[in-house]
Amino acid sequence: MAAGKSSAYEGFTAAERAAMKEHAQEQKKAARRSSQAEKAAEAARDVVAKIAEMAGPDRAMAERVHAVVTANAPDLAPKLWYGMPAYALDGKVVCFFQSAAKFKARYATLGFNDSAQLDDGPMWAAAYALTEVTPEVEQRIAALVQQAVN
Repeated sequence: MAAGKSSAYEGFTAAERAAMKEHAQEQKKAARRSSQAEKAAEAARDVVAKIAEMAGPDRAMAERVHAVVTANAPDLAPKLWYGMPAYALDGKVVCFFQSAAKFKARYATLGFNDSAQLDDGPMWAAAYALTEVTPEVEQRIAALVQQAVN
């Protein structure tokens, strides 16, 4: 190793720790809800509320992503996941929106977990950078979420 560099583990960032705490709170809140219908309705309201808290461009993109995902993949249930809007099938998160502000990134992200059926040969994209949601981007998102659940 080069002189002056430390190999000590520096741990999670403050933003990562905050996301983990948020996830724990989401889990506790979901466990307190009684019926499945109540859980689904509350989770959907939580997602809309989280999107409303976002600033300017992130909020606009999250609103469009939410509308496109819910219209094109009605089997996906909105829920919060590490403080981000996410969409799950049978309790497993298939895709999620991460605002640029969440981890001070230069772009928002639309990500897909391994339960998404996006397989395309030996390599495929599992996350997409978003700087704006145009009609063309909406069409691509629609196609991706439809493929993810089929």
